[in-house]
Amino acid sequence: MEEYLALGHMSKVDNVSAGSVKRCYLPHHPVVKESSTTTKVRVVFDASCKTSSGVSLNDVLLVGPVIQEDLRSIILRSRTKQIMLVSDVEKMFRQINVSPQDRPLQSILWRATPTDKIDTYELNTVTYGTKPASFLATRTIQQLAVDEENHFPLAARAKTRTWMMALAQTRSIQH
Repeated sequence: MEEYLALGHMSKVDNVSAGSVKRCYLPHHPVVKESSTTTKVRVVFDASCKTSSGVSLNDVLLVGPVIQEDLRSIILRSRTKQIMLVSDVEKMFRQINVSPQDRPLQSILWRATPTDKIDTYELNTVTYGTKPASFLATRTIQQLAVDEENHFPLAARAKTRTWMMALAQTRSIQH
């Protein structure tokens, strides 16, 4: 959570008055993986948890269309090439900002220590665990390749649906 703050991926809400803004509070918990050399602890947000109205954030979000290629097609096509390049975008979902007016729907309660006051925070970026997260990440990469083609023509050309789909499929398999 400290990393979320340091990287600007969440912001403290200073004035939380009842009824001023509609908020959805996401439950969250740590997942500890002692064997990991890079990320021993990561936070998991539960956007499928029902609110007091009986509806979760995921219940009202749209998934988005499937824009990634089938993993089988990618693997079969890779067999026709001598070299296949695969990459991983670090903190992929957290690289994409959410519109400020939508951030209250990704609110959390948190405190750094048990003696601290509990404060409200808003998640500023796409949250893994929300229905549209995979679509938003893949679509953002596609749009960046189009928008930045003049500045980075080789990268835009290298951006094929294949590597994006392999990345998305790899993420799904790992989690």
